[in-house]
Amino acid sequence: MPTSSGDRLTRHPSRRDFLKTSTVALTAANLAIGRSAHAAGSDILKIGLIGCGGRGTGAAANAMDADKNTRLVAMADAFSDRVDGSYQRLKKIKPDQVAVDAAHRFTGFDAYKKLLLSDVDVIVHGTTPHFRPEHLKACGEAGKHVFCEKPAAVDAPGFCKILDACEEAKKKGLSVVSGLCYRFDPAIRETIKRVQDGAVGEVIAIQTPYNCGPPWFRNKVRKPEWTEMEYQMRNWYPFTWLSGAHNVEQHVHSLDKAAWILGDKPPERAWGTGGRQVHSENAIGNIFDHHAVVYECADAVRVFSCCRRQAGCYNDVSDHVLGSKGRANLMKGRIEGETNWRYKGPKGNKYVAEHEALFHAIRAGKPVNHGLFMARSTMLAILGRMVTYTGKAITWEQAINSKEDLSPKKYNWDATPPIMPNADGTYPIATPGVTKFV
Repeated sequence: MPTSSGDRLTRHPSRRDFLKTSTVALTAANLAIGRSAHAAGSDILKIGLIGCGGRGTGAAANAMDADKNTRLVAMADAFSDRVDGSYQRLKKIKPDQVAVDAAHRFTGFDAYKKLLLSDVDVIVHGTTPHFRPEHLKACGEAGKHVFCEKPAAVDAPGFCKILDACEEAKKKGLSVVSGLCYRFDPAIRETIKRVQDGAVGEVIAIQTPYNCGPPWFRNKVRKPEWTEMEYQMRNWYPFTWLSGAHNVEQHVHSLDKAAWILGDKPPERAWGTGGRQVHSENAIGNIFDHHAVVYECADAVRVFSCCRRQAGCYNDVSDHVLGSKGRANLMKGRIEGETNWRYKGPKGNKYVAEHEALFHAIRAGKPVNHGLFMARSTMLAILGRMVTYTGKAITWEQAINSKEDLSPKKYNWDATPPIMPNADGTYPIATPGVTKFV
């Protein structure tokens, strides 16, 4: 039976236990499934790409870089032009590894279902974040190993679905590897290990700014044949129901590093501020352009999170750990204080390393499952959006039990999206202090 959200709240493994259980083999029966879950009698692993935009295309290329005995054999996206464009780019850079015939280029809202019925072993999942919970569930049901891009969901019901999908994958001996790529960065890994081993003393606070330029806007001119659903799907980033907002879609990387340092234990509660400050012709959708959130954690530790996407402003993407005996700068691989240290080891390619981990697990018959930290770090970001949109202090337990479901009632091109434009063409935006927590 799926676990309740209350059960999820109590699953707080220690750092050592978490690392151990995320990598150990399962039962002998499950290992047999893991070993046989790719083309029998062949060293070739067949890849299916779901989500053919820029990130999905890049992830597919990274996957083929990670293992030369892989072949991309199927592709799926809501839009045919995305499939065609992705295929052309990948065929050009990986001519010997791309073997996707026309019959295995699927389009439409149900494209992922068609792909999962084809002969593939591994799914590279790079769709718009909104679709990941349902797609990951379907991948497990189809018996496929998965690389799942971040974030894993955009709302609390999606978080719960991701946890349940990953539990089912674990039972089947299937691997699920997360696109939270800093977990695979050698400098970050070594710096965090030293922090956890006491190099800065007791952790007091973590500061995680993710301030950068304005979000992209793909189509300034709306084509007359597009419905509102297609318009939003093609311009997904500025819409909360599709991207989760900036603090979920991108800032999740920073929050994941903070969670990692603290043993992947959820905070007790969060509060903060945010809004839409800059208005321009590109400021469509309903996401905020800045968020500042304080996460109150166990032992009085606080995570100070801020992110902003505005033009012409000071940019800073960094992570700082403040301890009783020193401080650490994660992005620079540096520790200062009673212990002075700087990372001087190999840099590696974290975007390739995450796929190497997946393929190694499949070939060794030793499944890995990143479901717990992938879901919790995503929910940490969703909690941040909840507090900035509502202006309320919200506990972790309240957040994971939220009934706010950002899904549309149905999926087709004539369907009504969860948010519609006002009479003047703008979109309604949350108002802190007025918008209710659900």
